[in-house]
Amino acid sequence: MKKCVFAGTFDPFTVGHEDTVKKCLALFDEVIVAVAENKQKRSLFSARAREEMICAVYAQEPRVHVLCWAGVIADLLAAEGTPFYVRGLRNAGDYEYETADFYASRDLDDKLIVLYLPAEQRHTHISSTLVKNCIAFEKPFDGYVPQAVYDYIRKEINHV
Repeated sequence: MKKCVFAGTFDPFTVGHEDTVKKCLALFDEVIVAVAENKQKRSLFSARAREEMICAVYAQEPRVHVLCWAGVIADLLAAEGTPFYVRGLRNAGDYEYETADFYASRDLDDKLIVLYLPAEQRHTHISSTLVKNCIAFEKPFDGYVPQAVYDYIRKEINHV
């Protein structure tokens, strides 16, 4: 059985992330979506809330498993027993960042295999930051996130 890890802060999970998971499902038997706790980023949603949102998106897809991860990716790949690490790319800036990260991770695990999956053109402008800005300025964001994520966020906003 082949499986991969797709990790990110997912603050929140967007339709671009969803498309990357869809592509992973076409290639792998199992996809581990790892909600990263990036200490260098200030998150709008807790790691647990981000995990819940993604679980809601894949409630009917048993091949997707969601977990929170605070360590380095090489350790997660070892724990999951796979060398395959998937990265979604929107633009050249993403490529440069991900390539630098790849070489650092490769120093920790020489069996690491990174797969870059380019974003669909219609998603290249979508980012979690865009969604957070829409939320902050009370602008529509339903086209940028999966329906389950939108419903979760709207429910949370109405409780505030």
